[in-house]
Parts: sequence; C-alpha cells; structure tokens
Amino acid sequence: MTDYFNDAEAMTMQLTRKEFLGLLAMSPAALVARDDGATRRAAQLLSEYDGQGIHRTGTRGDGRSARWLAAQAGRYGGAAALESFALNRVDPQACFVAAGGRRVTGLPVFDALFTGAPGIRGSLGPFGSEADIGWIEMPPNAEYDERYEPMRRDNRHRAIIILTKGERPGLCPVNAPRFEHPYGAPVLQIGSEHGEWLQKQTDVHFVAQAKRTGTRAFNVTARIRGTKPNLPPVVVMTPRSGWWHSTSERGGGLVCWLEVMRALAADRPERDVHFLSSSGHELGHLGLKHFMDRNPDLVSGAHVWMHFGANIGAVGAPNRIQAASDELEALVVSAVSGAGLTINEKTNRGVAPFGEAGNIHRAGGRYLSLLCLSNPLFHHPEDRWPGAADAQVVARYSAALVEAAKKLTRE
Repeated sequence: MTDYFNDAEAMTMQLTRKEFLGLLAMSPAALVARDDGATRRAAQLLSEYDGQGIHRTGTRGDGRSARWLAAQAGRYGGAAALESFALNRVDPQACFVAAGGRRVTGLPVFDALFTGAPGIRGSLGPFGSEADIGWIEMPPNAEYDERYEPMRRDNRHRAIIILTKGERPGLCPVNAPRFEHPYGAPVLQIGSEHGEWLQKQTDVHFVAQAKRTGTRAFNVTARIRGTKPNLPPVVVMTPRSGWWHSTSERGGGLVCWLEVMRALAADRPERDVHFLSSSGHELGHLGLKHFMDRNPDLVSGAHVWMHFGANIGAVGAPNRIQAASDELEALVVSAVSGAGLTINEKTNRGVAPFGEAGNIHRAGGRYLSLLCLSNPLFHHPEDRWPGAADAQVVARYSAALVEAAKKLTRE
C-alpha cells in the first residue's frame, strides 16, 4: 500500500481530514480510479479514437485505428503487431426509399442480398402483410433476438425496410452476424424519425445497391511474457470496429485494454498474456474468428479470456457481468465494487453472453466479460466525444479490470 499511501498523502493539502481518512479506507482499485492521470489518459485516448472518423471494418478509419492502437501499445509496454485478414467489404451505392416526391437515404443490412441500380417498385405494408415491400421496427441489437433471422429468412416480401429503433431518433444499424453468408431478401435500414412518413405510403421505390470490394482489415495483437510460461495464459480482448465513430461503444474497452497492458508490463505477470483488439466486430466478429483460427490452442487452453465489451463508461449506461463460473464472477464483482462502481446485471450461468465472449462460450473456453447496456447512442452516428463517454467512469472501470487482470495472471 506504500505507493497508494504516498499518493493519498500528497493530496491532503487539498482535502479535509475526513476526506483523507476516507481515501485511506478505499481499495487500491478505487484509489487508482480517482487518479487524475488515469482520467486524463482516458480522455486523451477517447478523443484520439473519435478523431479517426468512421471505424467500419476495412475502411480508412479502421486502418488508422489499427496503426494508432499498435503505436499506443508500444508506448504502454506491449510489442504490438498488425495481423491482417481478408474480407469482401460492402460499399453501399444508391440506397434509398422514395415515395411522393420524397427520398430517404438508408443503409443496407450487410448480411442480406442487394438490389441492382433499378431497385424494386411495389406496394408497401407492415411486415407480414401481402405487400411487395414490408416495413418493421427493429432495435440496433436485433441480431440477439431469436426471431430476427427466421423473420428475414422466411418471409414473402420482395424487400424489407427496417425502421431502426434506438433510444434516440437516427439510423442505428443492426450488426451482420451472417456477413460471410448473405441470405434473404434485400433489407434497407432507415432512421426511426422517418417512421410516420413511411407508414403513410402505399407504393415506394426501394433501392439497396452495394458492391463488394476485396480488401484486408487488421487485428492488433501484443504479448507480455510471464515469469512462469508453463502456466496456461490469459487472453485480454476488446473489439475496435463499429458502424460510425462508435466512441463510447468501443472507446472505453480500448482504454481498459491499454491500461491493463500498461499495468502488467510494469508488474510482470506469472502467466503469459495475449492481447487482441479485433476488427470485424459488426460483421460477425470476423477478427476474433481469424485470431481463433490462427491460435486454436488458446480457444479452450487459455486460463481465461478477459473480454472488454461495448459501452464501457458510456454516459448513463448500466453494466453487465458475464462470466463462465461463480469464481470468475466473484472476482470481477469484487474489483468493480472496489473501484466504487455499482453492479447492475449479471448473466445467468450457462447463458450465451453478448459480444465476443459468446464465441468463447460456444467454443468451450473460460471467459470473464464486462460490458455496459442501454447506451442511448448505441450504433448511433452521434456517438461522439466528448458528450457520449465519461472519462472518469472509464478510468474507474479500467482500474477495476487492472485489479482483476493482476489476480488472474498469478498462479
């Protein structure tokens, strides 16, 4: 406790005796979370990530993000590498629904089929009706609804329009878990603010034109060698890509990933630690699948996979703990509580978790996952710095995950 005591002692010039005694009673994680340096680092990283532009997989913003994160990892203590994987990127062309002299631009669902330039002209009605084109409301996490895929696969409509139902009006796309195997009718997503207009139309012109471009995207990987390399390693992973800037959706996980790397590089762990920040999140977790294919021994052979999921530190977003065992859940609950944060939800044991932790669950691996829910800007184009994320809360989460990582990397 010496370092924490010295930090607290230096702060007494600004604190009352009661506040100072309160600091001494706090856990190490809570003290680290109060460190202005951690908050400043979080704010700087969130700002830089936001400034890279749209982080869609295989785009320029995604490439800038990969190079930036690899450079950050080098400064934080991990020798990073860029590992590329191939994909056929979707490049939207003309994508709109038009009627009555009005034209609304949208975004195709990336794991559906597309139309040609002429598109489809036909009658419009609610999904399940006899209309040529059916409309339906869907939340941005619709892919987790077991009815979503059958709805798209088994319908009579020639095309579907999804009114994206986020917590705020705007175009909040649904992820594409079947990206490598597109299916069903063409689907166009438009913002919910157009719902009243759309539902009054009876005939529309529907175009969801896109082309596929062969390209490569990049995972960022790093490794910190442990003092006992014969022990099963730990994997620390977080996704890096998203539909828009995705600053609060992805930025908090990236901050935590770097802070864990920084802490373990300074306090060498006993276990080897593999770090993965993957692209392809919104496209069926393509980057993680590539990493798992390249490292089959890690899938079930790792001591634990730590997953830093969506919306960590997003303003107003409650958290969820997802863990493969009671022991792992208790460890992260203790760390998060010790950082002065409330536990909001826990996933029941055996239930497939959200995000990339779900891949590890289905492959039979051990995982410990933290993410946040109900981000009002989830998949929203206005998910931007500084309004969407709270750097101080991100710093608290990072302190908690550092504590958990230190324990997991010891024998």
